[in-house]
Amino acid sequence: MKILDRYILVAYLKTFLSVFIILMFIFVLQTIWLYISELAGKDIDVAIILKFLWFFSPKLIPLVLPLTVLVTSLMVFGSFSEKYEFAAMKSTGISLQRAMRSLTYFILGLAAVAFFFANNIIPNSEYKWQNLRRNIAKVSPSMAIVEGQFSSIGDDFNIKVAEKYGDNDQFFREVVIHQKNPLRKTKNTKVIIAKEGEISSAEDSNTLSLILKDGNYYEDVQVKDVMKQRSLPFAKSYFDTYTINIDLTALNDTDIDKENQLSSHNMYKAGELYTEIDKLSENFSKDIKQFSDNMYYRLGITKTTDTTKLKRSRDTSLTELLPIFKLQQQADIVSTATDNVRSAIKSVDGKKSQFRAKIKRINKHEIALHEKFVLPLACIILFFVGAPLGAIIRKGGLGLPMVVAVLLFLTYHVIGIFAKNSAEDGTRHPFIAS
Repeated sequence: MKILDRYILVAYLKTFLSVFIILMFIFVLQTIWLYISELAGKDIDVAIILKFLWFFSPKLIPLVLPLTVLVTSLMVFGSFSEKYEFAAMKSTGISLQRAMRSLTYFILGLAAVAFFFANNIIPNSEYKWQNLRRNIAKVSPSMAIVEGQFSSIGDDFNIKVAEKYGDNDQFFREVVIHQKNPLRKTKNTKVIIAKEGEISSAEDSNTLSLILKDGNYYEDVQVKDVMKQRSLPFAKSYFDTYTINIDLTALNDTDIDKENQLSSHNMYKAGELYTEIDKLSENFSKDIKQFSDNMYYRLGITKTTDTTKLKRSRDTSLTELLPIFKLQQQADIVSTATDNVRSAIKSVDGKKSQFRAKIKRINKHEIALHEKFVLPLACIILFFVGAPLGAIIRKGGLGLPMVVAVLLFLTYHVIGIFAKNSAEDGTRHPFIAS
């Protein structure tokens, strides 16, 4: 390696590492602010919070790395121009393209590392982060009640309070509790509303006592008669004081490192995404084929036999066909046709939302696949944008180059967000959007 190549490469690497660390620190702080409600007030160890941030950090690389390449290119090449180092190179016959040669090799190597990172590290960190996030949500439920929103306490209770007060925030105002049916966990069958509440629990106890005052109690009544069930019967009662004891044994024994069964398009590698996309597309095609066949048979076309001799013509219409039949038959035909059309419309409307959800899921998998290739490509493109632009600006440091870099990156990022959203709903192809 020649002295000039080594000089340019070392200058670029020093600036690259500095900018990367600064930007990473800024984005990590933004992450803390974004998830502060999930981490604060739950008596979580600092080590667990640091682990949470460690698992989340790889997700920031697709934002931080392209921006770092762009900022560094503008700063370094702007500094070279500002100090007339490029002028000295040109005077000896060295062009800008020749000066960029060592950095070009570096960027290509960085792009290869970025693809490996996006394909292997980020999916694994996504799984670890989601897994830890789910386990943190189960820790210290007595501290997890947040003002103004429903908080899940165990598997059976969702609690919302308008205000918390007291030395330890143990008193509540305007308490609303949704309790699930023990036999049907997916349905809330009991609602309790109270003006005041108090949380009480002995030290090292696995039982949490919630004392409610001056409230009402509503519970759905389960009846076997289908007709009576449609009227949604319920029981209502009033209470001065009502105590709910919640067993926290399973919650207090939560393993923060427990491995849960999680699956998401962001957790797959490129090879796994290819397989998953083929599988989802094949199932979607089968669903459409099955639905069209069902509609065809439901309309009764296959069961209809035409016994009427009628001369066919291009002008044949319904008004010309109906007079062939008797008046009662005409009424039956129109009624049957109307019912069939209404039934078909309802069926299509019902399936439309399901098909949209399936299309969106397929598109998300395709976007996740293409984004693995977008990251290295973005690094290469932004380098070849930033380097010549820095030479034109002829300003180094964190002033004008940073402003230009942020404007360029925000444009790139905002367009990417709109394109991704349009790809999810099928407006644009995921490959083009990515």
